[in-house]
Order: sequence, then C-alpha cells, then structure tokens
Amino acid sequence: MESRQHGLLETEPLQEVDEDVVAEVDLNNSVSEEEREEIQTELAKLEEEIAALKQVLAAKEKHHAELKLKLGMNPLNDLKQNVSKSWHEVQTSTAYKKTQETLSTAGQKATAALSNVGTAISRKFGDMRNSPSFRSFEEKVESTVSTLKTKVGGSSSSRGSFEEVLSSTAHASAQDPPVAVRLLESGERTC
Repeated sequence: MESRQHGLLETEPLQEVDEDVVAEVDLNNSVSEEEREEIQTELAKLEEEIAALKQVLAAKEKHHAELKLKLGMNPLNDLKQNVSKSWHEVQTSTAYKKTQETLSTAGQKATAALSNVGTAISRKFGDMRNSPSFRSFEEKVESTVSTLKTKVGGSSSSRGSFEEVLSSTAHASAQDPPVAVRLLESGERTC
C-alpha cells in the first residue's frame, strides 16, 4: 500500500515556495496559442461590458439624482433624515434607556442629598444661634455698638439706628486723622 496519495488529500506537509521562483514561472507555456487568443477575446468582451455597465450606472445615478431633486430631496435633507432616524434608534435602544434611567435615578438621589445637606446646615446654624458662644459674640457686638454710640456723642440709653451710628462713626473718623497719619506727621517710626 502506498502511503502517499495524490490530489486533494496529500499527506505530505506543504512547503513554502520562494516568491522569486514563482515569479519566474511562465504560465503561457501551459496554455496553447489558440486558448490564449480565446481568453484574450473573452477578456476584451468583459472589459467592454464593464465599461458599458459603468455608463449605464452613471446614467441611472444621474436620473436618480434628478428625480430626487424634483421631489425636493437633496443631500442635506437626506443627512437630516439619517441623523433623525439614527437618533430615534439610539433613543429606543436598551442601552440608552438604561443609561437614562440610571442618570435620572442618580439625579434624584443627588437632589435629595443636597436637600438633606441644606436642611442639616440650616439646622446647624439654628443650633449655633442658640449656643453660648454665639450669644457671647452677639453680646460683644451689642456692647461694641453701645460703646461706639457713647464715644460718638450719644448716650447708651439713646438708641439710634444702625445708619446713625455708622454716620456718626464716619463723621468722627473724618475729624480725627488715622493713627498712621498722626505717627508720620509727628516723625515717629513704628518699625
């Protein structure tokens, strides 16, 4: 029994062939002159048919474009329709719907969290207003305002508006030059 078979079921491994050797093989030797002429004739006919089909296709494409133009369809409208169709397909896709739901849920949760933070901050400021340190600060401010009123010329018993106190303080400041100006005028150096 022969271990080598010929044809499609060869058992020997394929061997690589050098490209230069393949390029040197003359395929014309395997085709007779008569067959060669038939092939060339068929090739010429195919090339003529391809050229004719290209001309027919170009004429049909031109006619197609003219008909679309008569209907008011132009490339810009086609583009708009394609974009609109694609956007609709995106909006109806499962991935888009899931993303939209996720973002909506995230937005709702963020809104709720910010609302909770705002409520907590308001509550904290309310608690601070009632704290002993805030009361102490408030008392110091009131004491300072009373002192300013007294120094400006009003009595602590006479309650002027805040604007009156500010205007009195501004008036007093305008009459008395600042400490830095007095030091410079007297020649004293602080450094």
